[in-house]
Amino acid sequence: MNIESIVGSEQVCKGTDNGDLPSYVSAFIEKEVGNDLKSLKKLDKLIEQMTESKIQVEEQVLTISSEIPKRIQSALKNAEESKQFLNRFLEQETHLFSSINSHLLTAQPWMDDLGAMINQIEEIERHLAYLKWISQIEELSDFEEVLAQLHWPFIVPPQSQTVGLSRPTSLLKLQTSYLIEYSLPASPSVILPIQIMLTPLQKRFRYHFRGNRQTNVISKPEWYLAQVLMWIGNHTQFLDEKIQPILDNVGSAVNARLEFSRGLMMLVLEKLASDIPCLLYDDNLFCHLVDEVLLFERELHSVHCYPCTFASCMHILSEETCFQRWLTVERKFALQKMDSMLSSEAAWVSQYKDITDVDEMKVPDCAETFMTLLLVITDRYKNLPTASRKLQFLELQKDLVDDFRIRLTQVMKEETRASLGFRYCAILNAVNYISTVLADWADNVFFLQLQQAALEVFAENNTLSKLQLGQLASMESSVFDDMINLLERLKHDMLTRQVDHVFREVKDAAKFYKKERWLSLPSQSEQAVMSLSSSACPLLLTLRDRLLQLEQQLCFSLFKIFWQMLVEKLDVYIYQEIILANHFNEGGAAQLQFDMTRNLFPLFSHYCKRPENYFKHVKEACIVLNLNIGSALLLKDVLQSASGQLTATAALNEVGIYKLAQQDVEILLNLRTNWPNTGK
Repeated sequence: MNIESIVGSEQVCKGTDNGDLPSYVSAFIEKEVGNDLKSLKKLDKLIEQMTESKIQVEEQVLTISSEIPKRIQSALKNAEESKQFLNRFLEQETHLFSSINSHLLTAQPWMDDLGAMINQIEEIERHLAYLKWISQIEELSDFEEVLAQLHWPFIVPPQSQTVGLSRPTSLLKLQTSYLIEYSLPASPSVILPIQIMLTPLQKRFRYHFRGNRQTNVISKPEWYLAQVLMWIGNHTQFLDEKIQPILDNVGSAVNARLEFSRGLMMLVLEKLASDIPCLLYDDNLFCHLVDEVLLFERELHSVHCYPCTFASCMHILSEETCFQRWLTVERKFALQKMDSMLSSEAAWVSQYKDITDVDEMKVPDCAETFMTLLLVITDRYKNLPTASRKLQFLELQKDLVDDFRIRLTQVMKEETRASLGFRYCAILNAVNYISTVLADWADNVFFLQLQQAALEVFAENNTLSKLQLGQLASMESSVFDDMINLLERLKHDMLTRQVDHVFREVKDAAKFYKKERWLSLPSQSEQAVMSLSSSACPLLLTLRDRLLQLEQQLCFSLFKIFWQMLVEKLDVYIYQEIILANHFNEGGAAQLQFDMTRNLFPLFSHYCKRPENYFKHVKEACIVLNLNIGSALLLKDVLQSASGQLTATAALNEVGIYKLAQQDVEILLNLRTNWPNTGK
């Protein structure tokens, strides 16, 4: 559709509606034709466009004129339906209103009667509550009378309390109604009868351990702690045999003995909470309090089966200010004990040096005392209620281990010049013992639980890499790994220093053996009996003496590492400095083999079954040098003409050579001087 024609037709309609059609036509012609005669050519086109517009407008008018009546008819129909619906709704509303008014008129007498009844019920409930309180008071009076007849509380041990325990009929007055239902607001978890039974004990406790009484001594927490334990012990039999059956008969889950213990524990917690602020800045008094509390907790849990889930003294000690002070004091006294144990005259002597079976680790006294100290610290904090507090103590233990390691390192450096001395070996034994014990502790259930707790903390704080977290989670590492690695490094350094020291002595003793005239020694057939080379005696004597010395001073595991490290260096030294540096005739080769297999190797037979397997270079060199002429020539030809590595290896294996390479064997064959004149 031509937009201009539509717009034009709309404007024509507007002009017609306004009664100004001639003006519009005049303006339109003026705009389209103007004064330019040439524009008259457009008239045909304009007439054509206007005709099309007229036709379109007529079509639109016809369409609209046919649709409007239908729409009006539809709207009228909808309005009629709405009117009918509204009329029905109004009729229903009128009927409902009438019904409600009728119902209200009918129910009004009932409502009046119900209001009066409600007032009566409320009055009856008030009377009933009053009667219950009266009943409770009467029952409690009966209960207190029974307790008085039983001479409650039992101040002396129960063995002498035969009167109360022999009168079960009096206990029938203990009605289960108030045993179960009533609780004191201040302690809702403890049933009311137990609270009443505790009342005289609470009075005694506060009388003796509060105020200005001589028994209320802040430096003697053991007095009131022991008193509470004694009260629990004195009443356990009565509570278990007389009170508990009454509770069980009514299906109650309450444990009378534990309820009684919990009530007494509240007295202890109140006392601790009031005393601790006065002790925080006196290290000796505070440490004494902690010691006594821990002993109290241990007996309470082990002897009286007090559950760990109940409120205990450990919750008081876990409070931030108190706990940080505890950590500080624990560290201070631990460091003092470390100073004392290291300065002791017996610091480096084993307590069990005269008992071979017990002294397998050859642990010096200072190391054993230190690990005992760590074990005691573990026992002190393992019952703390939260893992976060336990982890803080674990960090303290790790700090103490590191501090002790540093102290051992300092003492070791003072003994460096005497690396084979008694004290140096004792330090090495100490390092090995601590590392071994920590590795054992890493598999302990308690420390595995701490490892899991630490894993959760590290994961939350993103303090470890994904690899480290994975190792912790898979138990590939432990909470002591850092300490163990440092100790193992120190152990390796100390062992290396000892091995180097002995190796230097052995090399110095072997200087004449290196210069032995291996080319001119008589053959085995020319000697009646083979004997050790005289130049080898200093070497073997030095080696024997040092092995015996260190076997006595080092524990078995350390000595095993030591001699294996020494053998490794000795094997290479003899091979490179003695064998490869000389030429051998038949007698020289036989003498070398005799010295090694009959004298050197047997020195180590006490420590292993086949010592020659640790001297592989020397052992195989002796084999090559002592091959008979035919075998040596054949082997030489095979090695020179071998087309592949497998052929050479098979030939070497056939004569017992597994360690040495083909080139090494060829060099050894060239060191032989007893070749036939053929030049081969």
